[in-house]
Amino acid sequence: MRTPHLYLDQSLQPGQQVTLPDAAYQHLIKVLRMAPGQALRLFNGSGHFYPATLIEISKRHASVQIEGCESARTESCLHTHLGQVVSRGDRMDYAIQKSTELGVTEITPLLSERCEVKLNQAREDKRLAHWQQIAIHAAEQSGRSTVPRIHPVSTLSQWIQTQPETFLRLVLHHRDTEQLTQIQPPPRQVSLLIGPEGGLSESEIELARTAGFVATTLGPRIFRTETAPIAALSVVQWLWGDFQHSATGFEL
Repeated sequence: MRTPHLYLDQSLQPGQQVTLPDAAYQHLIKVLRMAPGQALRLFNGSGHFYPATLIEISKRHASVQIEGCESARTESCLHTHLGQVVSRGDRMDYAIQKSTELGVTEITPLLSERCEVKLNQAREDKRLAHWQQIAIHAAEQSGRSTVPRIHPVSTLSQWIQTQPETFLRLVLHHRDTEQLTQIQPPPRQVSLLIGPEGGLSESEIELARTAGFVATTLGPRIFRTETAPIAALSVVQWLWGDFQHSATGFEL
């Protein structure tokens, strides 16, 4: 079994003893059947790993001892902000999970003309907490040292206007002909706009173009809304991120 990798939303320091939260206790003790003396690795989004040892288990609690602090090399050198129009069912969950595994830095759920999901404030708050937890679990599973931030839901037009001009801003548009491989110079920061199941409207694509977004294609086929971010992030990481600046020490 590989060393468990656990996110804790708190300050961590070498020599510190930490009582695990209930969810972590259930997973490590009840599911993985860990015993005192076994090793695990903590992270809190600071960009570091904290090797630790399980030292005490009771019926309801478990404690770990932090043994040190290590520099992490699992984050991409390419900053990516995904604007993903909210989709139905578990499609949004899947897009967030896989985007996290592919190194996305931040995600903003969007509402667009053809978005079929309606969210009141109570439901929006619940979904945001759910999506952030999906990102945490995906970061744990993939060995990341940070967790992508899930921003509050925004309208597509608002999000477009807030993306910095210093970013390469891309909107996927399967009817376009410009390919990512044609873009020069290589960017360090990318904003990526992904539409809903029914696609972005022509007016939304034109709005993005007017704001400085580059309409680009990943090929002649139409991707599903949950497939598009995976394909796009894989390509931009290959061109400008992880696969061009390979990080050593990544644990599979």
